[in-house]
Amino acid sequence: MDIHLLLNVFVFLLAGCVVVPLAQRFRLGSVLGYLIAGIIIGPFALGLIGEAEKVMHFAEFGVIMMMFLIGMELEPAILWRLRKQIVGLGGLQVVVTALALMVTGVLLGHSWQASLAVGMALSLSSTALVMQMLREKNLTHTQVGETSFAILLFQDIAVIPILIIIPLLASSLHLSVLPSAGEHSTSLIAHWPAWLQPVAVVAVIAGVIFSGKYLSRYIFGAIARANLREVFTAASLALVIGVTILMELVGVSPALGAFIAGVVLANSEYRRTIETDIEPFKGLLLGLFFISVGMGMDFTVLMAHPVGLIAAVICVMVVKGLLLFGLGRLFRLDTAPALGLAFGLCQGGEFAFVLLQMIGGLKLINPEIQKFLVLLVALSIALTPILVAIYGRFIQPMFMSTLPAHYDEIDEHNGVIIAGFGRFGQIVGRFMVSQGVEITVLEKSPEQVELLRKFGSKAYFGDATRLDLLRSAGAEEARLLVVAVDDADSAVEIVKLARQNFPHLKVFARARNRRHAFDLDRAGADYYHRELLDSSLTMARDAMIALGYPKADIERRAKKFRNHDIETLRRSFAFFESEPDMINFARLSREELEGILREDQQDA
Repeated sequence: MDIHLLLNVFVFLLAGCVVVPLAQRFRLGSVLGYLIAGIIIGPFALGLIGEAEKVMHFAEFGVIMMMFLIGMELEPAILWRLRKQIVGLGGLQVVVTALALMVTGVLLGHSWQASLAVGMALSLSSTALVMQMLREKNLTHTQVGETSFAILLFQDIAVIPILIIIPLLASSLHLSVLPSAGEHSTSLIAHWPAWLQPVAVVAVIAGVIFSGKYLSRYIFGAIARANLREVFTAASLALVIGVTILMELVGVSPALGAFIAGVVLANSEYRRTIETDIEPFKGLLLGLFFISVGMGMDFTVLMAHPVGLIAAVICVMVVKGLLLFGLGRLFRLDTAPALGLAFGLCQGGEFAFVLLQMIGGLKLINPEIQKFLVLLVALSIALTPILVAIYGRFIQPMFMSTLPAHYDEIDEHNGVIIAGFGRFGQIVGRFMVSQGVEITVLEKSPEQVELLRKFGSKAYFGDATRLDLLRSAGAEEARLLVVAVDDADSAVEIVKLARQNFPHLKVFARARNRRHAFDLDRAGADYYHRELLDSSLTMARDAMIALGYPKADIERRAKKFRNHDIETLRRSFAFFESEPDMINFARLSREELEGILREDQQDA
């Protein structure tokens, strides 16, 4: 076995395991952590691994897997709902940004052909980076998340015509270095007549759609009946790799092909199993991709042109950001989401590395400019997590109280308000309603609101972290607010908001774990309940009874266990900020509980 290869793999994994958790601890995000890890092990720092370009070609498969999984989360109905953002906003963003950067290049003295080619490459943003950040921050299904996805999807589609346009731009300069048709291309149809190539592409995509819709059920069904998990995982990976190869053979972006395959399988009964099998590989390869980007950052260019490079990075990101903000407002986005687009999508993208390599190979730009632009893209990717953190911490809160309301008008004021009506909130609400208590339900997921209304439950679409919405729901007259939202940070924010503005209002909150209970207590919740305490204790009680222990004894001890756990949780808050004291308190509490149950057993 090649010891050099194993050593490289070890260095990659170790760098990610050490640097990424540190970046997460300082709230920099995993993407920036991977980039820093790549810089550290790359040729311009410790030099543990070279050949970043070869690594990146392999790591780009992580982007392809991500597009496949994104496609599986979207049904055709959702794509149809986003059609205006995808075609309108996404199309305008690519065209206007490319033209603006082309004008900038011409003003700097470059040919319009080279300027347009570079402008098209830099008009694209990083799908891998942005989607990873949106998922980490639970923003995928928000207005800024869906709009960002629509723009990124169009950009991935736009790579295909851009790959066709760039050689034509080189041809218009009468360059003799142009490769002959099909040279260095993996496409089998590159030599076909121009009119026949798009027909072949459409036929292949139609074949992927047909196979995914009608054949995948039987194929995955047969594999599932074999009851071998590793075979199902192999089939899932083979599906993504097969679609990638097929799209490469007809000259289509592999990422787009994987996305189409994912959309086709969005309604498959095996969707969740496929997602579960591919997710770990996707995360690992995406991490490898970002590490390779960090490795590829040529800091000798930065040393040679520090002022020019920094100015160019700022110029590109400001131009893209301003255009994104303007287009967002043109498409009637609120100020905060429009700014979110500007901060989140102003970087260069992973496809820019491929396009810049092609532009350099066609001699539209010289090698020095190519290295300059590659580092520009890499630096813009590295800066984006910092910009997003600034946006989330300082800029977005400025607009929280002034955002125009697009939520439902609330036409009733009841004594109880329930924020969040998922699995937890529904049980609370159903019990209250069965006892004749009138409630007002606030739920920020439009899909959940629609589902509740289909089943005859009344719910209002709204985000309870907004003060104006709580007032509209009648918080000033209500007696009780039940906070049952899924997101832990949002729950704490709602409790703080209610305590500061409605001091008379009793606040009962759902806690996800002990740490969340501590945060809710500090925020001012009157009562909190850990969501899994009763259900897990009930299962433990029933399991002991099934093992033959006396039912009355076990039920009594389970009650004592529950009471002791609730009491010690509140007492433990005094030690939460000191890990050694917390560990010691936990040990003493465990001994105390064992003593209580031992005494109960002796008394029985």
